[in-house]
Amino acid sequence: MRHDPDTIMLFAAGFGTRMGDLTKDRPKPLVEVGGAPLIAHTLNLAKSIGPRKIAANLHYKPNELAAYLKGHGVETILEVPDILETGGGLKNALPILGGNPVFTANTDAIWQGPNPFRCLLDAWAPDIMDALLLCVPKTKALGHTGQGDFIFDPNGRLRRGPGHIYGGIQIIKTDRLAQIEEPAFSLNLLWSQILDDERLFGVQYPGKWCDVGAPDGIPLAESILEASNV
Repeated sequence: MRHDPDTIMLFAAGFGTRMGDLTKDRPKPLVEVGGAPLIAHTLNLAKSIGPRKIAANLHYKPNELAAYLKGHGVETILEVPDILETGGGLKNALPILGGNPVFTANTDAIWQGPNPFRCLLDAWAPDIMDALLLCVPKTKALGHTGQGDFIFDPNGRLRRGPGHIYGGIQIIKTDRLAQIEEPAFSLNLLWSQILDDERLFGVQYPGKWCDVGAPDGIPLAESILEASNV
């Protein structure tokens, strides 16, 4: 079994309810930001590291999104009749992704700076890590009003608490998924197990990050996209 990730799971099944009218006729990943579908920005970053395979889960208004992703070589998994959340969605995709560590990525954020997938890969140490999360300092996060998700210790291990914001991209080992019987569950459940074993680590992202979960995140995201093109 390989110890380094060579596949990427894109989470694209959500309802996008915070987007209001923008998601009445389309799934959130197809809402345009900076002249391209929101998911395209994460997909371009994912492709640039040359993964063996990219997969995405779909649920809400899936047909147009499935067609778009097929055109970009992404294998899709339709979750029916119910959405499986992040943990259940990843477990459901393992027949496609395989049993090696994988990247997982939310598709509702914009990054300005180094490729986030490369940042994680360069820091990945599978001998001591079961998951490595890319985290953003609050001073470099746009469109996010929370207090943060994780605190770093001096060695890069994480514990829960107000501090850095989880940016939505990680490397995670998948072997523990077989022990969870529920079909739908959050990856938070897996993180808690990994945290208890002191194998949950983080990387601090040096660039800027924007949460595009709601309409007011779109102009913020477009502002950092424009800055990166100057």
